[in-house]
Amino acid sequence: MEALLEAAVRLAAPLLLAALGELIVERAGVVNIGVEGTMLTGAFVGFAAAVASDSAGLGVAAAAFAGCAVGVLFAFFAIARGTDQIVVGMAVNLLAVGATGLAARALYAGATPSGPTLSSEPLPFAGDLPYLGPILFSHTPFVYAAFGLAIAVGFALTRTRAGLRLRAVGEVARAADAEGVPVARVRVTAIVLGSCLAGVAGAALSLAQSDTFTESMTAGRGFIALAVVIFGRWSARGVVLAALFFGLANALQFRAQAQGFEIPYPIFLMFPYLVTLTVLAFVAARARAPADLGTPYNRERL
Repeated sequence: MEALLEAAVRLAAPLLLAALGELIVERAGVVNIGVEGTMLTGAFVGFAAAVASDSAGLGVAAAAFAGCAVGVLFAFFAIARGTDQIVVGMAVNLLAVGATGLAARALYAGATPSGPTLSSEPLPFAGDLPYLGPILFSHTPFVYAAFGLAIAVGFALTRTRAGLRLRAVGEVARAADAEGVPVARVRVTAIVLGSCLAGVAGAALSLAQSDTFTESMTAGRGFIALAVVIFGRWSARGVVLAALFFGLANALQFRAQAQGFEIPYPIFLMFPYLVTLTVLAFVAARARAPADLGTPYNRERL
């Protein structure tokens, strides 16, 4: 049980990082389904930079920068040009799959090398606690960053002026504009910040949960992050609990495979996504999204 819970927390970290970024974006009234592509871009760029510099830390910084760059691209079309947000998000996903696959084959013709990783670092004193130490306090920096950021995002959205302005833009953009809030600027900032976190989430896959990059290695985690936001009812606390839930579902899948059950391998791979669909079927209809979520705002057309 201890190993299962430790794996659940570890596997929840990339989902939590990406979901926190999407939470910020959706609270500003924007739907970015390009999280999957942004994570994949971060995973590749982070890995490539880490291999080139022999530094996992520089790899994480490069992944964050790449995520911001994808966010700027998304914001240009979705906000500045007013293109449909779903179409832009899908374009980002398709572009990322093709671009990262092509770049990986061009850079690593043959076998992709192993890269430096960020290893688990038990926290002083807390890591030595019985039972709780291995489960909560003996992880990679990605895990600590994810849960620390969850606290920071929750506080910022509910207790700061910037957070309240961002939520106002997501609820009633017209009223926020009337109060002097720059709607487009707030939304662009939210998109870039959210994409930055998605890029770091991708780096967690290639620089912590593995030591290499494989094509399409995100394997739908970006879409699960979207489900985490809905399941968490657009709150930081809910997103944390939802990410842990999906992390546990993924850990159970790996545990079931290790037990050697005579079940076809694809069934195990389907399990986290079946859980996602089930959760969405029962939760999405009752969850209250920000009122202006997905609604473009053009001041000139009012």
